[in-house]
Amino acid sequence: MSTSSAGAPAPAVTTAKSPGLILAFLCVAQFMVFLDVSIVNVALPSLQKGLGISAADLTYVVTAYGTILGGCLLMGSRLADKYGRRRILQVGLALFGLASLVGGASQDAVLLFVSRGVQGFGAALIAPAALSLLTVTFAEGEARNKALGIWGGLAGIASIAGVVFGGLLTEGPGWRWIFFINVPIAAAAVLLAPRVLPESRGERRPFDIPGAIVITSSLMLLIYSLDEAITYGWSSARVLPTLIASGVLLIAFIVIEQRRRDPLVPFAIFRAPTLRTANMATVFFLGGVVSLFYFASLYMQQVLGYSPIKTGMAYVPQALMAGVGAGVASQLVTKTAAKPVLLTGLFLCSLSLFLLSRAGSDASYLTDVLPAFMIFGLGMGFSFVPLQIAAQIGISEKQAGVAAGLINTSQELGGALGLAVAATIALHDLPQKIAAAGGNPTRIADTLTDVFHHAFQVGYCLMLVALALSLLLPMLKAQPAPASGELSSEAAGANAG
Repeated sequence: MSTSSAGAPAPAVTTAKSPGLILAFLCVAQFMVFLDVSIVNVALPSLQKGLGISAADLTYVVTAYGTILGGCLLMGSRLADKYGRRRILQVGLALFGLASLVGGASQDAVLLFVSRGVQGFGAALIAPAALSLLTVTFAEGEARNKALGIWGGLAGIASIAGVVFGGLLTEGPGWRWIFFINVPIAAAAVLLAPRVLPESRGERRPFDIPGAIVITSSLMLLIYSLDEAITYGWSSARVLPTLIASGVLLIAFIVIEQRRRDPLVPFAIFRAPTLRTANMATVFFLGGVVSLFYFASLYMQQVLGYSPIKTGMAYVPQALMAGVGAGVASQLVTKTAAKPVLLTGLFLCSLSLFLLSRAGSDASYLTDVLPAFMIFGLGMGFSFVPLQIAAQIGISEKQAGVAAGLINTSQELGGALGLAVAATIALHDLPQKIAAAGGNPTRIADTLTDVFHHAFQVGYCLMLVALALSLLLPMLKAQPAPASGELSSEAAGANAG
């Protein structure tokens, strides 16, 4: 069955292809995207030396990817709805693989930065297309909860595995292989996609080009500003103008969308109470997650004296617990609801950050770091799954792409915002504090420990905000989604109440 008129509901995904094989394929694609967010971090010193990149420019290896990814997610979700989710996923995979090849072969910094930006754009096509394919393949309820449990568990594992693989590849074949490793995976995925994935589309309607340009520019400027604020401060000439410009463009986007008959983001989708709350909570949750990953890595290397590989391996128990937590959470949300599972997860993450904020300069991995990491891994699994589910409850198939784009954008914004705030507070006057230590190793270690404690405390506060927002979630269970309506009757009723 095909859609013959504009605005008509899109057909459901055929079940002729194996749902298990579809899920495995989508998880591999998403694993690669999440892996690339963190795999570069451990390799930065080697990469800097290999290409002669200045310390001031080194951050662009990370920000070029994150800025384009976060800025283009909403556009990517709409492109997937219009031109086909499998097709856009293939395009994203091809761009990602090609950019990885160019990045690994780069002989100068500029080419590497450009390739990282193209990687980010490819990832911005992959992430929403993959998630929307998952949500239309598995019916809302137990089947989707289990699928999202696996999805959420792999997302948490990939974020941690990136640190491990980054260390192994950097100290093994070299930093170029953190890019080359993507090439055969992306190439195989592009070729196999037509055999594994069914095609799926949302509404067939004109593409909102003005809205896409304006919101993409706004989000890219916002993420860039947050990244620059870490180094130059919020009031600097490099941050404040772009931050203001981002806000102006966001207001312009709202005005444009309200006047268009074919908006990039139909504001009616925000009538779903779980989607609103899940996206807001995700921003603060990911802020806490990224703060822990970033500053815990620095704490272990700069205070406890761990090597890059030892630092990566220290995260392995956390990754395993994230997988366990996601699997358990996918079962619990079916029996109860997303809200209590999410509250439990956010409480565990808050507890972990609190414990790390009390770890000293002579901390033991077994008694101080490992317990906090395992608690955090379990909390991540308990949080990722219900947040993904809550962001999709009551959303019709034709808006699956928009909902996927929104939750992915919230994740990217949250990570950038959390790291910017934590770094601004924790790293304030750090050079002066180090100078005051007078070169004494013990005093320097104590000074750095105090700095990292402040960062963990910021992460702890961000998690508490996410927990407070999650209290606003209605006690909804996932129900079969409507074929063409905006919201399910239960979700609409909760909103009316």
